Amino acid sequence: MGRVNLDMDVLRTLVTAHELGSFNRAADRLGRSQSAISQQIRKIEAQVGEALFRKQGRGLALTAAGELVLAYARRILDLNDEAVSAVRGFAIDGIVRVGLPADFAEAWLPEVLGRFKRAHPAVRIEAVVDRNRHLLESLDKDELDLVVALGNEARSDAELVGVLPLAWIGPVSMERQWAPGEPISLVMYQTPCFFRQRALAALDAAGLPWRIAFTSPSLHGLWAAVEAGLGVTLRTTVGLPHCLQTVGEAMGLPAVAPPTLSVSLHDGGRSLQPAAARLREVVFETLTASLRDLAASTNS
Repeated sequence: MGRVNLDMDVLRTLVTAHELGSFNRAADRLGRSQSAISQQIRKIEAQVGEALFRKQGRGLALTAAGELVLAYARRILDLNDEAVSAVRGFAIDGIVRVGLPADFAEAWLPEVLGRFKRAHPAVRIEAVVDRNRHLLESLDKDELDLVVALGNEARSDAELVGVLPLAWIGPVSMERQWAPGEPISLVMYQTPCFFRQRALAALDAAGLPWRIAFTSPSLHGLWAAVEAGLGVTLRTTVGLPHCLQTVGEAMGLPAVAPPTLSVSLHDGGRSLQPAAARLREVVFETLTASLRDLAASTNS
């Protein structure tokens, strides 16, 4: 039996249709008719010998085989795009200085920078992990070329990528850190801090007493204090350690308004050199996919 070579163009159509949620949107994005898109999907179903979609209400949902093919399609396309970028990447060199908050540093920074470095080996990357205010100050002083920041979508240089849901975080043990009627013990960043402001505003609006039990300048310090049972904190669930979990409903903590925090890319309003411009594209693509997957897991 001969080997089956999956069509790269069809795989890209499959991924695009899933990301956009319909064949119609995929057709508009790819500049094809809906019938052409449907024909491509039938082609790959014939190649693998399994149905990839099933009807769900008025729309379509992936079958188990479809989920499997989608996962491989993303990996194949990533390798294809990386290979093309690697060949073209020899023409790009220079230094790129990028900054981002600790929330993203461990979750996807090594992967995205590693992918970029393999594709553009002549580029030297200088990455800084710090708090939003410090990163944006460095950007405005021209000490950084590109910054990923939270909650600064109002800046003139902001390119909104998406939003992150906010959640109360506590230890997996689920032990309550305060007795009924006692102030809620909080583990927080030093001021100024978006998360701290949102948490205190929510507790005050709900009429719940609170106290700052632990203050830290670093995310690692927050996670360690929460794991030790010193209190709860308000963060996103990006890069959440396995020893911690969301505890808002279980511990009777109030909803936060607004319940999300924006994620945006910033360049200080300056024109980017080719290396920085390419890294911006890679970071934007990675962030968009990460936020989409996080939203899907949060809503599931």
